[in-house]
Amino acid sequence: MPDGLPTIAPVTSAVVLDHPGLLPGALGPGVGRRSRRTTRDWLVDSFVFLASLAWVVLASFDAAVPSPALAERLPHDWMVVADAYLGLACTAALWLRRRWPVGVAVVTLPLGLFSMASVAPLLIIFFTVVVNRRTAVALAVTAGGLFTNLFFALLRPEPGSPYWVSTLWGVVITLLVLAWGMFVRARRQLVLSLRERAERAEAEQQLRVAQARQLERTRIAREMHDVLAHRISLLSLHAGALEFRPDAPAQEVARAAGVIRGSAHAALQDLREVIGVLRAETSLSDDPERPQPTLDDLPALIAESQAAGIRVDLRQQVSAPDRLPVAVGRSVYRIVQEGLTNARKHAYGAAVTVGLSGAPGDGLRVEIRNRRPVGELPGTGIPGSGTGLVGIAERVSLAGGRLEHGCDERGDFRLAAWLPWPAT
Repeated sequence: MPDGLPTIAPVTSAVVLDHPGLLPGALGPGVGRRSRRTTRDWLVDSFVFLASLAWVVLASFDAAVPSPALAERLPHDWMVVADAYLGLACTAALWLRRRWPVGVAVVTLPLGLFSMASVAPLLIIFFTVVVNRRTAVALAVTAGGLFTNLFFALLRPEPGSPYWVSTLWGVVITLLVLAWGMFVRARRQLVLSLRERAERAEAEQQLRVAQARQLERTRIAREMHDVLAHRISLLSLHAGALEFRPDAPAQEVARAAGVIRGSAHAALQDLREVIGVLRAETSLSDDPERPQPTLDDLPALIAESQAAGIRVDLRQQVSAPDRLPVAVGRSVYRIVQEGLTNARKHAYGAAVTVGLSGAPGDGLRVEIRNRRPVGELPGTGIPGSGTGLVGIAERVSLAGGRLEHGCDERGDFRLAAWLPWPAT
């Protein structure tokens, strides 16, 4: 890529160019690497080559016409021929000006002192330097061109034209080419800057979408851990009871088998739903969210655990529960669910106390407490992933609350949380 033009980070662009060949190589696909000539570049290079060649032929024929004035400017015929060859050499160098603009300009700059046939190709090379190199380099080449212009009118005086007029025309033409080249360069830099901003915005949007998907999958995984751990622990508990008491009455066996079947079906349904969501490539927010439990569903959760043989005592002292935000009620439900699941896993047979208290403006406090087990029912050991409390801690932290868990001074395991409850 030409020196001085802004580079673009390799990000995926959503813009598809319909006709990339009509753009300059500096603006075409693959910007950031060495630019290749596009169809437009080949057409432009061919045109300037032919135009420069035509100028060399015209200047050479004009110099070859015998006239007294011309004899004063080029007293020898070999000078006309040499000037023509120099013009042809500069014309051929035009094909190299894109790759080495400064080098070609420096090599051909001395010809501006005396060669009339080289004027057109020298101006084209100068224009290429201004367009493709930074301003300091362009001004340096401009200064060199203006310096040679001071001697051109002395070595090649124009008949009937004063020295200062010829020199002034050279200065004006040089400055016009400089202004034109700087305008073209500024437009290219603007296009590259706008493209870079568009591609970065596209990349940032894709990153935000990916982050949103990851956060949504994390949320679903957390919800499914809470749901499946609760249901599977019930299933394992009843299965362990059947294994421990194979001679239980048929009525109890049938009831336990019904609980096992219901828990298994519910767990499979939840699992089927989350797999369907996780397999979807579209945004997860496009699908309607499954109904989430609230504080009103807490008695059913307690009753389900009591039906499984767990002694659960619910102590609820919540003022104005109808004013409790839905998100806070959902968090309370999940905290109690995780506490009951852990009690079934690690303290089978121990009584569990669930306490709720709070009011608008004071926050909501939830506490699950159970005695440490003195033994374990054979066959009821339920493996745990160890991430349940981590997920609950994250949930409480996102809600702006506090979480405490561990054994207290009496030896009871205590899971307690405080959640904010705005007054309004």
